[in-house]
Amino acid sequence: MKQRHSRRYGQLRAILRAAREEAGLTQRQLSARLRRDKNFVQLVESGERALDVIEYLQYARALKVDPLATLGRVL
Repeated sequence: MKQRHSRRYGQLRAILRAAREEAGLTQRQLSARLRRDKNFVQLVESGERALDVIEYLQYARALKVDPLATLGRVL
């Protein structure tokens, strides 16, 4: 099966998932914070859905993490 996203994007997804878990949020709770469909976070975390730059910033804000520092961990 062809890889859908880069290795770095996979690392970013893992970091965001860990941040969600550290915040004590379920996928549905984070989706609600983002005002998105209940499956949005599940699709992002599984790699079926990629985040664009604006969505990434909103995602980071909802998780209360620094978006630049988070990206810095991947670069």
